[in-house]
Amino acid sequence: MVFQYNKLQSLTIIACLLPLLLLLVDIAFNNLGANPIQALHMRLGDWSLRFLWLTLAITPIQSVTKWRGMTDYRQILGLYVFFYATLHVLVYLLVDHALVWHIIGIDIIESSYIWLGILAYCIIFLLALTSPKWAKKRMGKTWKKLHRLIYIAAGAAILHYYWQLKGNLAEPLFYLIIIILLLSFRVAVWFKNRKFNKMMIPTGQKVQVMVAKQVVMSETIREPQVTILKSDMKR
Repeated sequence: MVFQYNKLQSLTIIACLLPLLLLLVDIAFNNLGANPIQALHMRLGDWSLRFLWLTLAITPIQSVTKWRGMTDYRQILGLYVFFYATLHVLVYLLVDHALVWHIIGIDIIESSYIWLGILAYCIIFLLALTSPKWAKKRMGKTWKKLHRLIYIAAGAAILHYYWQLKGNLAEPLFYLIIIILLLSFRVAVWFKNRKFNKMMIPTGQKVQVMVAKQVVMSETIREPQVTILKSDMKR
């Protein structure tokens, strides 16, 4: 069973590399269209978004299937979000602008969508940095608070994508619908757990009352025994 589980993880890692392999094939055969740099940049950004949505979908799938092993796959997919987002950034810096920092600085100042991309990437970078299990143990509750920022990264990535396409709503709207559905599931689970906790509070109070009554009853039973013993000693 352990061998199959590791084999499935290995297949997942290989499958996540297929988009990059197909992209390299298109580069080799010059199949990126009239503007290959833009096509390269956009395709890497698209795959980072797709892996981000897959990462967010792990929790709902885990809640439905009750398979706790999905947590490891969430880590794998999350690291691939960082991997493709990093390639997306490197293409912008190295291929598109050839590390000419003066032009990059002007582009960042004049283009509002880049700021949203920077915000999304910084959050993804922090999440990837704190993804190992030792980081989770060391950070404690702070780890969960930090990793909830993934939704802010997703929102910033959608706006970044929308403004970069200059008003083309088709694909950004599709990604927006997906994240709304995933967020709705999280909110529904939160309300369900909160309602369940409220229902459990009265039962806890009743248990305390029952314990208190038992203590009082035991004390009242012991008192007559003590008085009987005293009267026997007097005799």
